[in-house]
Amino acid sequence: MTDRYLGSGTVPIDVSGPTGTIPSHLPERLAITLWDFSWYTQAGAGQPYADLDAAVADAASLGYNAIRICAAPLLLSHSLGLADLAQDLPIEGLGASPTGGFYGQRTRWYDAPGGFRVDVRERLDRLFRAAERNNMVILLASWEYQQSPAFSADPRWFETIDSVSLADRYDALAAAWQDLIGWLSDRGHRQRIAMVEMHNEVDFSILPDLAGERARAAVADLRDAHPDLLITASYGKPPHLAMHRVPAELGAAQFHVYSYGVLDELQKRIDIRSEGTEGFPNEALQSLLRDDAPSFAEYGCPAEWKLRATVVTDQMVYGYDWVDPRAWDAWLNEHYPAFAAVMHREIESRVIAVAEWARWRSVPAVIGEGWIGYTPRDGSFEEGETGRALAEHGIRTALAHGVWGVVLSSNAAPHHPMWQQRDWQARVNAEILST
Repeated sequence: MTDRYLGSGTVPIDVSGPTGTIPSHLPERLAITLWDFSWYTQAGAGQPYADLDAAVADAASLGYNAIRICAAPLLLSHSLGLADLAQDLPIEGLGASPTGGFYGQRTRWYDAPGGFRVDVRERLDRLFRAAERNNMVILLASWEYQQSPAFSADPRWFETIDSVSLADRYDALAAAWQDLIGWLSDRGHRQRIAMVEMHNEVDFSILPDLAGERARAAVADLRDAHPDLLITASYGKPPHLAMHRVPAELGAAQFHVYSYGVLDELQKRIDIRSEGTEGFPNEALQSLLRDDAPSFAEYGCPAEWKLRATVVTDQMVYGYDWVDPRAWDAWLNEHYPAFAAVMHREIESRVIAVAEWARWRSVPAVIGEGWIGYTPRDGSFEEGETGRALAEHGIRTALAHGVWGVVLSSNAAPHHPMWQQRDWQARVNAEILST
């Protein structure tokens, strides 16, 4: 080591402290499991959330202390006239397919067979009570302009919120959250609210730009009405190279960090995320399909309104339902070495960008989703050694830069196969909460 002064850039800066003030009644760190809308769309007999109390207790036993959910505020809002539907919501999933089974049967998140009805408000109350018994907190969000209504057998939820003009949607969300926060507070649950997100991934939902004047005002007004709560919105892909574009009104930096890397290379090769592609599936995708895969025409697609209610496409549904996960994983594993360095670097740089924006704004930072991206349900690339190593790299980077809360993986939840990796989850959660 040299004693010479080599410039201010060589002087270490301590970035390990919290990026912003955490409300005193909340945990010093959050180990988050992402239950999204699945906590009510996969709640039928024999499904992952059939016994809600047991599911919460199980998550707590693995070391989680926070659950992030779609709380369906628009569905529960008295102002939109959906109270009767919310009380008896028919869950269908994406619907039955003509070749047997149901659309989305081998996807992640969309593998909801339906076949039951749920009282969403009563279930939300039960979730909070279970969280209290297990000393957990809840991060509240809405996925309603991204996909939640597509799982209903009744299109009224989607049609009602879709009838709200694009320009008015943040105002509608703010009003709905005002209702729901009041109801939760009256039920004695306010202390369990870790965060309120106006909406999940506003940049990948049927919403205007969050940087618009009305969107910013809606967030600011809700924050002013509830100064004791962390009020924000989340980005699926924050502008890491231009974080000054993120609205200053956000009360927390709840942003997502995905490094698609080799996965993006495969997705582009097989054209799986598009819609209306002539000649789909192409030869590259056909080489990865199961032997029993029907043609795209034979399989058909979900009801037209369901596709409008979600950001996934008919090509994605077909591809993920019928791809051979072993062939999928083999391609990723073969080509990953060429992407390894950039994927590690990208996760690290994006986490740091999020943390530094939060520190600049003096707000808590949370990585509510990550780390690789959307894969078939039975694929194991992210759950395997490679994916876990990338996840641990992101988590440790986040902890070293003062991030308050972090997911182990977007796939670490009861409705994903990764939930069975219990020792790994317990070990990493212990590391999060002890740092």
